[in-house]
Formats: sequence, C-alpha cells, structure tokens
Amino acid sequence: MGRLVVVSNRIAPPDDKKASAGGLAVGVLGALKATGGLWFGWSGEIGNEDQPLQKVTRGNITWASFNLSEKDHEEYYSQFSNAVLWPAFHYRLDLVKFQREAWEGYSRVNALLADKLLPLIKEDDILWIHDYHLLPFASELRKRGVNNRIGFFLHIPFPTPEIFNALPPHEELLEQLCDYDLLGFQTDSDRVSFLDSLSSKTRVATREGKSHTAWGKTFRTEVYPIGIEPEEIEKQASGPLPPKLAQLKNELKNVKNIFSVERLDYSKGLPERFLAFEALLEKYPEHHGKIRYTQIAPTSRGEVQAYQDIRHQLETEAGRINGRYGQLGWTPLYYLNQHFDRKILMQVFRYADVGLVTPLRDGMNLVAKEYVAAQDPADPGVLVLSQFAGAANELTSALLVNPYDRDDVANALDRALKMSLTERISRHSEMMKVIRENDIDRWQARFIADLKQISPRTVESNLQKKVATFPKLA
Repeated sequence: MGRLVVVSNRIAPPDDKKASAGGLAVGVLGALKATGGLWFGWSGEIGNEDQPLQKVTRGNITWASFNLSEKDHEEYYSQFSNAVLWPAFHYRLDLVKFQREAWEGYSRVNALLADKLLPLIKEDDILWIHDYHLLPFASELRKRGVNNRIGFFLHIPFPTPEIFNALPPHEELLEQLCDYDLLGFQTDSDRVSFLDSLSSKTRVATREGKSHTAWGKTFRTEVYPIGIEPEEIEKQASGPLPPKLAQLKNELKNVKNIFSVERLDYSKGLPERFLAFEALLEKYPEHHGKIRYTQIAPTSRGEVQAYQDIRHQLETEAGRINGRYGQLGWTPLYYLNQHFDRKILMQVFRYADVGLVTPLRDGMNLVAKEYVAAQDPADPGVLVLSQFAGAANELTSALLVNPYDRDDVANALDRALKMSLTERISRHSEMMKVIRENDIDRWQARFIADLKQISPRTVESNLQKKVATFPKLA
C-alpha cells in the first residue's frame, strides 16, 4: 500500500504556530505519520495562483500548498462554499445567496486543484478528501484518469432532501459525490439524508446495507464520528493556572459558572442561548447573585452581513439582560467577542460547573467532547447539549435539550446547577468511556482501514461508468 494523500481546503503547515491543534489537524497528522504521505491544500494566502506549489517536508510528511486568486477565493470560498453550502447544510435556506457565477467559480477551482494535485499522485496512493469545499473533487480527478482509491469525509451535517434539493446544482453535486469510493459522515442521519437525496434523483441499488450503485458508479457510505485526544485535553486542563486565571477562580469560588465557547456563527444558536439564560434567571430567581454565564464567541467571517448582524444582536441582548437582572457587584452574563488560547480554554472548562453547548445544527461539535474530557473526574461539571449536535448521538449522558425551546434549556441549566456529586460523576464516567473509545486516532484509523479494503478502480470500470445509466424514478 502506498502513501496517504490528504486534501483539505486549508492545511496546517508544520511551522505555523497559529495552526489549529485540534480536530482535523490532529486526525490528519496521525494518519499521515502512520503511512507517510502528502497534505495538499490552500495556503490561506490571496495571490498569484500560477506560482509553484509551496512544499515543506518533515520526516515522512510533505505539505504542499497553493495560493488562490482574489476572484477564485471570492467565488469558490466566500460565495459558494460559505454563502450557499454552509447555510444550506445547516438548514438555513433563508440565508442562501446562490449566484450562477459562484457555482461556476466553485467548479472551476475544484478543477484547478485537481490539475495542481495530479502530478503529485502516485499509482498506489490512497486519497482522503475533506469537507464541503471539495464535493466535486473526486469527479475532477476521475476525468483526469485517476483510478486510485478516493475517500471523502463531510465534517458538517448533510441536510434532508427538502433542503439539499433546493440548491440549483444539487443533481450535479450528487452525481459528483458518487465518484468517491467511500463517503464518510458524522452521524447515520446525515448518511441517510444523502442517500434519500440521491434516491429522489436516480435509482440507487444497495447491497449489504452500505454499498451502493447510482449513475453507474459504485461507492460505500459509512459513519465515522470524529473524536478528540482525551489524554491531551486532560493534560492541558489540569496544568497550573496562569496568575490572572487563578485570581479569577479565587474571586468566583462562591459563584457557579456556566461556560460556553463557540465561533460567532448563526448555526451555533447563540441568540437562543442568551434567551434561555434569561429564562433561567426569570424562572429560578434563587440563582440570582450565585451564577455567572460566560460566552466566548470569536468573530468568524466578519465580512459577511449575517455574521455582523448576529454580533450586533448578541451585544444588544447581553446589555439588555445584564441591565434587567444585574446587581451591584454581580453581572450575570459576560460576552467576550475575542479569541483565547486553546490551553487556556481547556483550563477554564475544568473549572466550569456547567458546559452549555446548544447549536441549532452541528455535524459533531468537538467543544462538547473537550468540555467533558477537561473535567476533574472526582468533581466534574455537567454538560448541557443540543439534541441537534452530532455529539448528542454519543454523549447520551449529557442533559440533552431542544435549543429552540428556551424553557427546556433553562430547566436543564437549573437541573445541572443543582445536580448531586454522585450523579455528576456517573454521567461524566459514562461519557468519558465513549470519548476514549471513539477518539481521534480511532476515527482516522477506521476510515483509512475501510478505504484500503476497497479495490482500486480500473480504466475499464471508469469507461463503463460513463455509459452505464439508470432510469430516473418518476
């Protein structure tokens, strides 16, 4: 078996101190270290796209990155990936801004990237493609004669047919996805939504549950819930506190802390979360002066109007709630629109009595898992988790809530704040068992192992798929 070639929209180069230390980066590096290989993706820079690839090699891993022109970045990344696919896949059709030029730009960039990667691919390489930016990528490689095994993992939800099929190029995207050999999803409901969307457009033949044929193309679907590094999280969380954090902990020793950290994004349910906290203060006045809710929400995609609107909304709501319920010496809600170091966040998690994670829709939500892993097993906090986060399928011992129901969330917060030590330890232990079993290493190892089991395509099979068709369902 040859190298592993990973393709993602962005890469985390080895010398970039600002690169993410969690999620995709950890899993990808673990897989690459095991086999050796190549990580290919956008450098994050806007510039001359005709420049040679920037390559860095460390040990048995090579990072190859490229620049995007301003036009390509705007159409492929800003307009189609983040103004069409992201809102639609998070069930927000009202925020979709489809433009034909953006779809053409998205397709053009996927073709451009296939051209850039093609000379680097060896005959026995296996390819692992990541996320919604690259839905057509396998199709572009197949057009160029690539018969290698190609897998795809979707980090965000896959919407139901009623949502997905509202996108003008939905049929092209569905057929392009069938050019992958293995399609991985966070949850089984995402996998089923994809197959339901596919079945609404063409006949799908299924064998042994998860092997399918559509439009003459054969592929597998499977569920791979992404995990974290629980031991590393625990190590970061239990380290000595920086002086300012230690001082804050001492000042708040008689106050129970509700803590939440999310990117500033409409899919995270932040305005709904603020209203649920207000409902807690309204329904359970015994908590006045005894609790504090801290929401960290660093800006993401600040140039997009929808994100500017939500930031303004949160600032307004935080001021209104504090004005209504605050007292001399007690501010109930702290809203911080800034970035914090990951290690600091893990230490804050450890001393938070309640972790509040209530997205309206999320592929997985690793913050929920990180909060649990950061807890002191002898005195853990309580996780209040949205039923619409992928993590809810695994962390069933959390207090699961409907984020659209402010009273449901408020009641769960009250229960969490009053929960006995015995129940907290039991729930935490059950969740940690799942987190350890499905950690980031198992996620990547399962996917790569399954992809290796698939036979590579042949020139003949690629020719056959071009002429094989199935009649569409009436």
